[in-house]
Amino acid sequence: MSLVVGIDAGTQSVKLVVYDPADRCVVATHGQALELIAGDDGSREQHPAWWIDAIRACFAKLDPALRKRVAAIGVSGQQHGFVPLDAAGKVLAPAKLWCDTSTQAECAEIMDTVGGAQECVKLAGNPILAGYTASKLTWTRKHRPEAYARLASILLPHDYVNFWLTGERWMEYGDASGTGWLDVRTRQWSKPLLAATDAQRDLSALLPPLVAADASFTISPVIAEELGLPRSVRVSAGGGDNMMAAIGTGNVTPGVLSMSLGTSGTLFAYAAQPIVDEAGGWAAFCSSTGGWLPLICTMNCTVATEAVAKAFGFSTRDGDTVMADTTPGAHGLVMLPFFNGERTPDLPLARGGLFNLDLNNFTRANVYRAAMEGATYALRNGYDLLQAAGMGFDAIRLTGGGSQSATWRQMVADVFALPVEVPTQAEGAALGAALQALWALEKTSNADADLAAIAREHVQLNTALATYPDAQAVAAYRPAYRQFLRHLDDAKALYAERQPASG
Repeated sequence: MSLVVGIDAGTQSVKLVVYDPADRCVVATHGQALELIAGDDGSREQHPAWWIDAIRACFAKLDPALRKRVAAIGVSGQQHGFVPLDAAGKVLAPAKLWCDTSTQAECAEIMDTVGGAQECVKLAGNPILAGYTASKLTWTRKHRPEAYARLASILLPHDYVNFWLTGERWMEYGDASGTGWLDVRTRQWSKPLLAATDAQRDLSALLPPLVAADASFTISPVIAEELGLPRSVRVSAGGGDNMMAAIGTGNVTPGVLSMSLGTSGTLFAYAAQPIVDEAGGWAAFCSSTGGWLPLICTMNCTVATEAVAKAFGFSTRDGDTVMADTTPGAHGLVMLPFFNGERTPDLPLARGGLFNLDLNNFTRANVYRAAMEGATYALRNGYDLLQAAGMGFDAIRLTGGGSQSATWRQMVADVFALPVEVPTQAEGAALGAALQALWALEKTSNADADLAAIAREHVQLNTALATYPDAQAVAAYRPAYRQFLRHLDDAKALYAERQPASG
């Protein structure tokens, strides 16, 4: 009769999923929207209290009878964010988020200190990119010196939610690898990179202990009482949203490629060993399952389609209808959807562009299609890197809000020339957090509990949403994609001139 809960603290909202392992079904889903503080300098911030208030609101919507049956909770959180705490556990400043590009100069400073981006890859497996946690420390030291002077704990967003739930501070390897400080090969903090971030302070003393992916902790009695939960509830290690989405799409063994169409776009796959690109073309992360998770991240996905829909006065819910009469290639329109700068390729100062406009193709339908295609092409560009490294896949597991669009599913199948599978549960990160919680719960009584077996049993595919490439469309997208790449090359040249120098 026990239930497990997955919480996904994202950028746009907090989502709560309640899963019944016995009946293999989601019994409740609730969400709460979040605000975003956006600055002209590329800063993107949220108050951590907003996440907690949203979680409270989600639990308040949950039937008390269901709350009493909860046995374990797992937390997924947007990666890379910096939550600064003082010695008493109080938040010192708003959290700078994954999509914050205001710290590019600090990225360059850290990398230059150790000898450049390639030396960073040698030290930890990844360069220090805009959005990663490391540069946020240097930025805070410069721009919020009072908060930095009182800094006693460095937490990531999902760590902070765990801290609120349990009163304990910890970090797990998947989310920790997104700080820029963790050597993903050894799973140890890189002392040179910590020193390069602040040579005057031992930052390792501010980082919480690293725990295994199957670890769990008891909920705080005060929080259990407040939320109407049993005091016996276990809180699993949790992880970054991409790591949890990997679990939620069954991507816990080699051979599966997952794609998330959310605020950001991501491609990721499971690996049994570190897969590091010397050129830093992808993120060489650890997973939240005990393995590794090579990952491509683009910073603009549904951001682009939502921006266009808002500008033309319609809802993305009607997007498929709006673009019903358009064809692959958007009648020649090409969009570089870099509204938030870009991470893959590393162009944090880039901005969006719309090309090849004429009096015939400039319609809301074509512009909307160009936004969707641009977001998809950006992910295809990252996929090309994985293919060049020798990775191959037979299908794509699609999750995130964009996966609910039939047109987008078909576009992904055609642009990638691969079948698309869609898990029954659209909220892959929240479901993944719930399944990790189930794994941790089973580990308390069975040391041999296997996450791969849990994923096989509980991640179901919606056969009605399965989508296959259309040969005509596959052919039509090839020249359109090449045109996108030509504009991308121009953008690289343009915005590279504006980047702070590094190594």
